[in-house]
Order: sequence, then structure tokens, then C-alpha cells
Amino acid sequence: MTAIRTAAPRFGAAPVALPLTLVVALTGCGAQIEESAQADTVTVNRCGEEVEYTTPQNAVVYEGGSADKMFALGLTDHVHGYVMPPANPPVTESPWADEYAQVEFLSDDLLNKEVVVDAGADFVVAGWNSGFSDERGITPEILDDLGVQSFMHTESCYNYPGFPERVEPFEGLYTDLERLGDIFGVRERADETVAEYRARVEAVREQAPEGDPVPVFLYDSGTDQPFTAAAQVPPNDIIRFAGGENIFGDLDERWTQVSWEAVVEAAPEVIIILDYGDQPAEEKIDFLTTSPHTSELPAVRSESFFVLDYNEGISGPRVIDGLESFAEYLREHAAEAEDTEGAA
Repeated sequence: MTAIRTAAPRFGAAPVALPLTLVVALTGCGAQIEESAQADTVTVNRCGEEVEYTTPQNAVVYEGGSADKMFALGLTDHVHGYVMPPANPPVTESPWADEYAQVEFLSDDLLNKEVVVDAGADFVVAGWNSGFSDERGITPEILDDLGVQSFMHTESCYNYPGFPERVEPFEGLYTDLERLGDIFGVRERADETVAEYRARVEAVREQAPEGDPVPVFLYDSGTDQPFTAAAQVPPNDIIRFAGGENIFGDLDERWTQVSWEAVVEAAPEVIIILDYGDQPAEEKIDFLTTSPHTSELPAVRSESFFVLDYNEGISGPRVIDGLESFAEYLREHAAEAEDTEGAA
């Protein structure tokens, strides 16, 4: 039972009330913000560290999750450009394709200091170890020394050196929208957006199948050893909110490598395929179907595969769409299982 689904985007676009130093004119679905001569400053947490921000005007965003958060808050005019490695799905497939078209594509490389400096950025949005990196020489501290403000996905903060912050992945999304709302003076818009997302999540949880949670394995990549989602990334919440159980949800990590022996022992009944990069989802399914490690897994025998788009699996507004699509799939899976048991 293989499913490839794309949920229709449903994002709020209500007008917002802003401080007197800002004038808001709504056009289309985004808020156009015109700054007064003096920019506002506000203190907001960057992971566990309090940071004073001046309203950014020239942001660089890394990957779809960062861009989507800005676009969802109507902040397109504050985004100079985006860095999008080639493994990411095309931005033309985004519900914010029009917004992407209004800003500059800066690089298809990993985030680096040179592209930030060359863009004249005054603000960078990325995750810790998924954008910002000690090894590649681009960290919030380095950018602070350059006079460039930075913001990290709260979901990635649990092991941020010196200033860790631990939240559940979906709560990290809500926190980011609220904090960005404070930084840019659009907190009312942020609160309305978060309220909509919470309501959509609660509706899913209320419809979760009854009974024991279905064991679910997320397959990212890897042949010798699989790469998968542990407790600290959005797919863990997607799985449990929909009524499943992530077979590696007890690992206190983000994306991690495990063993095929552990996968076999957990006997997943559903496999989520994370779809990105040069290897199509069907190739991943073919591998799992033919590999001696996995060909006898319950999920493989019943062809219970669900394809999750990359941007529905990383911290960003599209995880709500991913949750709704997977939840629908899991409800259908549960119904088919009941029919099979009834016919036996």
C-alpha cells in the first residue's frame, strides 16, 4: 500500500496590528512591512541565549524550512535570498513558490560565511549542525563578530554548545514563529498562524486510530546501515500524533544511523520514505523490497510505504501538511488491517 500524497496548503493570512513604528499594508497573502527611520530592538532567545535583535532588513535563509517560516509570517520583503542545496525539492513545488520568485537564489552549496558576507546579510536563519557548523566555520558566534544577526531553529537547539534548549519538534516550530514574530514586529500574525497549526494538529490527534500504536520506521537513506529519524526531529512527532510509534523514538538524537538488526527486531508495519536528493523514493522502496535485511519486514510484505516530502520532514510549516497526509494514510492502513482480520 504505497502512498504518495501532497496535502493542500492551508495557511492563515489575517491582517495584524503592529507597533507604531511599523506601517503594514497587506497585499496578496503576505504582510509588507515598511520600517520607520529608527529600527526596533527586542530581546529574544536564540536557543537558550538571550540576544538583542534589531529589526533585520536583509535576511539570508538556509533550506526550505527557514524560508517557509519567514514567508508564512509575510516577511518576504525582509528576505534578500536563500541557499538551497541540490538535495532539496524544487522551490517551484512550494506553496510559497511566488515568494521564492521574489527573492534571490544565492547558492546550491551548504551554508557558508562567504555567501552570507557577499549578500550583505544582516540576519541568517538556519539550524544548528544543519546550516550552522563549527566545521565549516559559520556559527552564530562567528556571525556575531561580523555584525550579522542569526536565528536558529529551536528544534535543533537541544545540543547547542553553551546554550542548549530542549523542546519537542512541533513545539520548536511554534516557538520559532513566535520568536520571529517578535523580532520582526509581527507577533499577532505569528500567534494567529501558530493557533491555526495547533488546531490542525489537534484535529489529527483526535482522529488517530484506536488501539496499540502502529510501529513505524522512517527510512532516510543508507544501504550498509540505515539513516533514520530519532526523537529530536519532526517526523517523530508526525508519527506519534498520527497514531503510530517511531521504532527509534527512544533515541535522544536527531537524524541518526542505526543497524538493520535493530530495524528487523522492531518489525515495523509501516515504512516512511523520506523523499529528497538524487535517489527517487521508488529506488529506496526497491532496495527495501529486495534487500535480505528488509524483504521480510511486515511493512515490506504488505507494501505499506508512505512517501514523505523532504520539506514535510524538517522544521517548517510544511510539517503540518506532512502530518495530515500521513495521518490519513495511517487511518486507511488501520481500516484495511481491521478488514483483513475480520475476513480471517
